[in-house]
Amino acid sequence: MTDHDEVRTRILDAAEKLFYERGIQAVGMDELRTAAGVSLKRLYGTFPAKHDLIEAYLRRRDARWRADLAAYVDTHANPDAPAARILAVFDWLATWFAAPDFRGCAFINAYGELGAASGGVAHITRDHKQSLLAYLTRLVEPLGHDDPTALAGQLALLLDGAITSAAITGAPDPARTARTAAEALVEVSTDDS
Repeated sequence: MTDHDEVRTRILDAAEKLFYERGIQAVGMDELRTAAGVSLKRLYGTFPAKHDLIEAYLRRRDARWRADLAAYVDTHANPDAPAARILAVFDWLATWFAAPDFRGCAFINAYGELGAASGGVAHITRDHKQSLLAYLTRLVEPLGHDDPTALAGQLALLLDGAITSAAITGAPDPARTARTAAEALVEVSTDDS
């Protein structure tokens, strides 16, 4: 790892912790510089503007979040059991919700703070949600459902609702509630096939 890569990683680590914990607008560049242990010149040399850092933080979080979810599903559900793989998504949510640093969906939070006019953030948020929908669609396809994208969309709404409810309540219970609803959707879809 080059010195530039190491500095970039330290800055992104600090940004992820602070932005996710306290919100993007509440964290200034000087605070990020201090948390990352770099000079302000080095910070701006790596990320010329705060929006560049915000976008890099969200892209990195997206890649890691989706990889963690897929790894959990691959590890905890039989590849030959499509319904179990879908339900494992909600089991993973319960684990994530119980983590002490859980603060909800970083993308919903960022979009809520910065809005549709935020350009890059809005685009990255849409990409994240579309990638999640595509992943859920791939999980649904082996069920033989007439419209796997529609079922995946229903599951995505359950997932986002559970994430938001867990962030607001501070409890992991919404994952179990969403899992029960997902199980009913999957059962109905397999009964109709």
